[in-house]
This record gives sequence, C-alpha cells and structure tokens, in this order.
Amino acid sequence: MTRQIRIVDVFTEKPLTGNQLAVVLDGRGISTEEMQRIAREMNFSETTFILPPDDPVHAARIRIFTPVSELRFAGHPTIGTAWVLADEKIVEGLEFVLEEGVGPVPVRGEPRDGHTVFWMKHPKVTFGEVLPHARVAEALGVAESDFVDGVPAQVAGTGLPFLFAALGSTDAVDAAVSEKSRLQKLFEGRSTDAIFIFAAAARNRLYSRMLSVDIAEDPATGSASGPLGAFAVKYGLVRREPKVSMVSEQGTRMGRQSFIHINLEYGESTDIPDLIEVGGAVMPVLKGELL
Repeated sequence: MTRQIRIVDVFTEKPLTGNQLAVVLDGRGISTEEMQRIAREMNFSETTFILPPDDPVHAARIRIFTPVSELRFAGHPTIGTAWVLADEKIVEGLEFVLEEGVGPVPVRGEPRDGHTVFWMKHPKVTFGEVLPHARVAEALGVAESDFVDGVPAQVAGTGLPFLFAALGSTDAVDAAVSEKSRLQKLFEGRSTDAIFIFAAAARNRLYSRMLSVDIAEDPATGSASGPLGAFAVKYGLVRREPKVSMVSEQGTRMGRQSFIHINLEYGESTDIPDLIEVGGAVMPVLKGELL
C-alpha cells in the first residue's frame, strides 16, 4: 500500500532552510519497526506518522522518530505536523490538540503575512542537575572562560531534558564541536544526551545550537526552545516581565537558518512560567508517495 508523504521546512519563512520534517499522512498498519526504518530512510532529524486519536475530541495522535529512536515529544515535528494537518484539511480550524508520548499537546495557527505560524504549548518546565563548566567545556572543545559567569550549565526540560549552557559570544557558540565520544562521556549515566548552547545576541534575541549523541547538530529544536526561554529569564539573560517574547536563531552555522519564536507568561513570585509557547512558520517542499 502506498502512503502519502509531505516534506516541509519548519521554523522558517524561506524554503530550503529551517528544519526538515517528513510527515506520513496515514500511519495505520505500519509497525513500529517499519516506522523506524522509514525514519532512517528519510534521514531527517525527525519523521512523523499521523494516526487516529485515542480520544476523539483530539485531532490526531502522532508518533515521532529520529533516524535511530522514537521520541515522546518534539517541537518542530509538532509544529510541522500541525501545519500539514491544516494544509491537507485533515482537521478543521487552526486550534486543536495532538496526542504525543507526553500527553495532549495544544496547538494553534495564526495567519500572518500570507502564511500561517503555528504555536504549541509546552508542559511545565523543570530544572535539574548542574554540571561543572570545566567538564562541559572539555566536551565541547571550548574554553571554560567562554561560559557566562554566574550562569550554570544545567539540565532543564518540558518533557525532554536538555543540558543548557550560556556562552559569552556567538563566536564561542560557533566554535563548539559536536564530537560523539566526548558527548557520550559527558552524558554517561545522565537523563539527557543533548546539549543546547546559546549566547545573547541582542535584546530578547538568542543565537543557539543543539548538539547531541544521536544527531550531531539539529537545525531547530522546538522542544528545547521552550525551556531555553525559561532558562534565559531565570538567569537574567533576558529581562523578566509578565509577558516575555524572544526569538532564538538556530541552525545558521550548519546552513539551515531557523527562527524559533518563544512566548512566556509569569506570575508574581516564581521562576517557573505559567505559560510557555513556541512557534514558527512552515514552508512546503515536497508532496509524494511512500511506496
């Protein structure tokens, strides 16, 4: 049986930039092993498979695969799949809920300048283990002095944990090297195998890269960008206000420039935002059949 497949670029307004995503429109009858093999064939950061929802009030259930494993939650696959569901008229309207491994994920579309920006809500952010700057610097091939003083290298996440590290300049971010054996050593026995490094580039603008054991570098990481925003505010790299909006530029060094928009809302006396939203534009690239 043939399956319809879409390829889109996520977190960009220019085709052939951003983060690539393959979306299989009907995942029914495809085994987990076959899904994994298809994702390996696509060889993008992620491939998604659309399935009927477990709860009929939701729009769809989606399964997300990297070339080597299944993910419970991910940002650019959520945004890109939501856009495809709307563009293919599989769902009605621009506000609906997707079922993922972490549970229901609300999404909303916002028409803007001739295209639709999709937003996803993140679960609550949690902050965890702190690692010494010296160990992280060794893993990345940068100097310990490149880290921002007073800002720890800390694990945080909203469903998937990442190690966040703030560097003092965009040049330092670009100088970091993704070397699998060194990253494996850094993450041995820990809850994550991915590090998100960034620098404050301008007011409410960040310059970012995501390096991991499985994928040397990811062009745009929506699942990390929500906790990134909360991390940047928590440690004073972005000014805290009741409502905070920022943009993270990612993927530029690898030739896949992406822009991830982050919205946060805070109460009066907590470092944990009441609302985290991540959004971006999606550009269609290819329609085809998986034979």
